[in-house]
Amino acid sequence: MTSEAEPSAHPVRKSLLWLVAVGFFMQTLDATIINTALPAMAASLGESPLRMQSVVVAYALTMAMLIPASGWIADRFGTRRIFFSAIVLFALGSVLCALSHSLGQLVAARVVQGLGGALLLPVGRLSLLRTVPRGEFLQAMSFVAIPGLIGPLLGPTLGGWLVQYASWHWIFLINVPVGLAGCIATLKYMPDLRGVVQKRFDSVGYAMLAFGMVAISLSLDGVGLRQGGVMVVLIFGFASIVAYWLRAARIPEPLFAPSLFHVPTLSIGLIGNLFSRLGSSCMPFLVPLLLQVSMGYSPVRAGLMMLPIALAGMAMKRFATPLITRHGYRKVLVVNTILVGCTMASFGLTAPGQPMALHVLQLLAFGAVNSLQFTAMNTITLKDLDGSMASSGNSLLSMVQMLAMSMGVAAAGAVLAGYNGIFGTDTPAHTLDAFQATFASMGLITVASALIFWHLPSEVRAPHPAQPEVSGQG
Repeated sequence: MTSEAEPSAHPVRKSLLWLVAVGFFMQTLDATIINTALPAMAASLGESPLRMQSVVVAYALTMAMLIPASGWIADRFGTRRIFFSAIVLFALGSVLCALSHSLGQLVAARVVQGLGGALLLPVGRLSLLRTVPRGEFLQAMSFVAIPGLIGPLLGPTLGGWLVQYASWHWIFLINVPVGLAGCIATLKYMPDLRGVVQKRFDSVGYAMLAFGMVAISLSLDGVGLRQGGVMVVLIFGFASIVAYWLRAARIPEPLFAPSLFHVPTLSIGLIGNLFSRLGSSCMPFLVPLLLQVSMGYSPVRAGLMMLPIALAGMAMKRFATPLITRHGYRKVLVVNTILVGCTMASFGLTAPGQPMALHVLQLLAFGAVNSLQFTAMNTITLKDLDGSMASSGNSLLSMVQMLAMSMGVAAAGAVLAGYNGIFGTDTPAHTLDAFQATFASMGLITVASALIFWHLPSEVRAPHPAQPEVSGQG
């Protein structure tokens, strides 16, 4: 981060920018640092590395659950108190993760960590919205968004280094000193802001939505239930989601108004986000596992192999807008979604003995098309929302993104387990067969989501010039 990116501000406002940026960095770093460490954590806890997806799912699903309530919570209790509590919860969850002696304890600790992580960016963004002058807000959010790119860039490599040269516990313990510094800075620089209008929180609707998200994600994961139990959980989850939307159409102030879906680009963008990310979000989970379990890579080497994805993603950002302006959202998203799925499926051809350059090219290609996908999906979803709908639409998009991440990792874990049952896990060659089939299957799911984007209006071309991309989600 360079000072040139900071909007002109007095020292307190500049300190607030750095506080929010560091909080966002903690969140994005922790979402990626764990992936490279999963095999080492599995060995320590006596679990199979191929069944560790619940550690990732718990964090993402908790964030998806809390995002819809984050704005109301900040308005009700004040930004300073909630941001402070979020850092404390995040640090406490990190300590509990490091002290875990079983997979169940680790998953529970990740839930605590997710409760804190879910509030860091929304509450920080709200404090900036109400503190920074309107003319400097976009510049401020661009500055805060930089850690969203740096976190995934450093996370896998740092996680691999800590695992190889220290222990997996340190990927959580490094959050503690940062958290302590964040708590002190919050008390000093975070303004205590509350909403002027306190509207009634739709707690019943929130409970329905949260239960539905949890039930669907857990049913995809299987959670060790028999097939009949999985179906029961899945049906209850869908019923709860449907019940929420039926109820939302009848009450004056629902959590998310059904009228949002009267905007065609938002409805298509949200559904496309869900199904496209359902496939692609499993890649940060699957690739490090493949490299370590079936290819024999060390944790550091596996972490370094994730760098091309992040670097290609950052480089692709500058080409996204010209491509969309020239070809339109529909053509870009339909073609690019197919490319994302095909590059994912290409990992099904990975085998030991192949040149390193080939693997790097695969990772670069996936990083580039995946970055373009996120940029196009985010902007098309929000570009046609007016001021009264923008905040609600942004929260709904953030929730869908985190939900898709949890469901994608859960689905990939379930598919991998299914193929392991077919091919066996007694040799690396058998696990490699299972990985190859899983990459092909998840790639096909992503290709299928291109049909959703075909329904976009063909004349929609350029992103709104004042609409920033949603920070931290690609």
